[in-house]
Amino acid sequence: MRRLFSLLLPPLAACVAALGCAATFASGLQVAPVSLTLVSSQNADGLWLSNTGDNVVHAQVRVYRWTQEDDADTLATTRGLVASPPMVELAAGDRQLIRAIRLGAPPAGGTEEAYRLIIDELPVHDPSQKGLQYVLRYSVPVFVEPAGAPASAPQLQWALRREGDKILLEVSNSGGTHAQIADVGYTDAAGKHGDIARGLLGYVLAGARMRWAVRVPAAALADGGRWEAMINGKTDQSITLAERPR
Repeated sequence: MRRLFSLLLPPLAACVAALGCAATFASGLQVAPVSLTLVSSQNADGLWLSNTGDNVVHAQVRVYRWTQEDDADTLATTRGLVASPPMVELAAGDRQLIRAIRLGAPPAGGTEEAYRLIIDELPVHDPSQKGLQYVLRYSVPVFVEPAGAPASAPQLQWALRREGDKILLEVSNSGGTHAQIADVGYTDAAGKHGDIARGLLGYVLAGARMRWAVRVPAAALADGGRWEAMINGKTDQSITLAERPR
């Protein structure tokens, strides 16, 4: 039996402990870089799949149009972007260039388009392996810039909302490009810093809104102090909350 091990899942040790059974996890499949951006003059860009393990790796590459609706990510089949080659076999130590190829003209309207390359490791039948066999899935964002003038930078509006017993961090993006949000924190008036969300929180695509449940200290619900985040790799970006629950 195989189990898919996505980069968005908890650490492998936690998965194995939760399943309470033996597992095999020896994949050497690696992907670099972890995101792509095609400027309007580019028809294609590429990333490398490599096998750092000792066994042959088989992988499938698919492309989906990526949008955000109702505060959730949506993936849909597309012909706006294709991956070549879509199937890969890598011997130990080998690597393969995967090209993301734009079909047709770049997007119009001053707003970038977003896609996801889904790279699935395919299981290899091995009767000698007992228990669960874990395989990897990578989800790589690909952004295609519009024709003409560059798309506008992300314009973010931040708010805290209460929904039942949860506090939701709401981020809307009225700009023409995406925002990658990570390391959200709060520093109170006395200079004490606290993490709201460590690591990658998520993306807000152009023209979209997203919400995430977060743990917020009581001091951060009142006025005063400073909110900050890493936005598109730039650290310590100040956040102004338009609204917060009382």
